[in-house]
Amino acid sequence: MEKELLIIDDHQGIRLLLSEVFHKEGYFVHLASTGAEALRIAKERNIDCVLVDMKIPDMSGIEIIKKLREIKQESSIIMMSGFSENMVIQEAFQHGVSHFFTKPFNIFELIESVKKEVYI
Repeated sequence: MEKELLIIDDHQGIRLLLSEVFHKEGYFVHLASTGAEALRIAKERNIDCVLVDMKIPDMSGIEIIKKLREIKQESSIIMMSGFSENMVIQEAFQHGVSHFFTKPFNIFELIESVKKEVYI
């Protein structure tokens, strides 16, 4: 059974690139450009791992993480951000983020982090 990955980012190019990369790695990929869309997908699907950007138009990455934890306690969450403020990173880890990547990130390191979280 394919593991399901949810990618939440408001930049279409990043969503499509990550979708292509992780599809080739054997994941079933869902894409969301808003927090509301991501939460709808999370409620409907069995998401194994979430890649979430910190800055989303309708809510912050931290808000999305909090709401995802209410829906999917067992999903692994990896945060991506163009900002690397220590307070933001600490708050993300307090809410159960397993890895934090600052953009631009090394795609191979991101793939390895997802593989560690979700065994396929």
